Amino acid sequence: MNQDKKNQFNRIKRLLKQESAVLIAHYYTSPDIQKLAEETQGFVSDSLEMARWGAAHDASTLIVAGVKFMGETAKILSPEKRVKIISTDATCSLDLGCPEKEFKDFCAQNEDRTVVVYANTSAQVKAQADWVVTSSCAVDIVDHLHMEGQSILWAPDKYLGQYVQSQTEADLLLWDGACIVHEEFKVAGLKSMKALFPHAAVLVHPESPGGVIALADRVGSTSQLISAAENMEQDTFIVATDVGIFYKMQQKIPGHKRLIEAPTAGKSATCKSCARCPWMAMNTLDQLEYALLHDEHDVYVEEQVCKQAIVSIDRMLHFTLKT
Repeated sequence: MNQDKKNQFNRIKRLLKQESAVLIAHYYTSPDIQKLAEETQGFVSDSLEMARWGAAHDASTLIVAGVKFMGETAKILSPEKRVKIISTDATCSLDLGCPEKEFKDFCAQNEDRTVVVYANTSAQVKAQADWVVTSSCAVDIVDHLHMEGQSILWAPDKYLGQYVQSQTEADLLLWDGACIVHEEFKVAGLKSMKALFPHAAVLVHPESPGGVIALADRVGSTSQLISAAENMEQDTFIVATDVGIFYKMQQKIPGHKRLIEAPTAGKSATCKSCARCPWMAMNTLDQLEYALLHDEHDVYVEEQVCKQAIVSIDRMLHFTLKT
């Protein structure tokens, strides 16, 4: 680390202390942001655990290094705390692709279905849901609802919905949404990479297309993929998710293990993101320092929206605690 960056780290550390703030970072943010969170007794995790950890922490201000919906979820679970997001422009294609009004109309047209939404949605969409799920618990919750005989309206990620449907045989009506990072992974490119590394294990996030998931040795959430790299016996892993995860994976795995980026090239590839979320990349040290110095990055969620959204989130939390 060069001296300029060391100086900036120290300035940010002082500002966090002055503001009685704690930094909570997602696995997909840059190594610098994740390292700073660790060095300041903050937290690095997936989106839901970020919000839960923040709610349990005694800091009066939560600084969320992630995207807009993560800041909103933190605010919903900690309405009494000040929540700031590093970049107010950082959003998510799944959130953008599921607007509140259109989703409300979709629900109204299918009132007989239980509404299940992925955590990667706005507070307003969560407020219309019966259940919120994450990629780590989606299969279990949908299977539970299926066993109860419920038909489901699912939003927004169609690939995650297709994966959940394949694992549960539940009746899912899918919203047409996708993550621009995970949609980039291509079957042809992944097959070519597997041919180069025939003994490697393929780790895939379930937001990926079905053909990519079919090639996986392990499918799971960010936390589950990190655990897989740590605990599986293979010494080489082809990882099909945002490359920001490599920072934490490399901390967890033994030194002899190797991580390889899954290719986004191949037939029909367009490489809009190249396995790097452009909105997560907005979480820079400069933006973090600016957010701490100015009153422009606060996250607000209307009180009524909070009250409605917490119901669907609490259902998930209680379910996961019981299981």
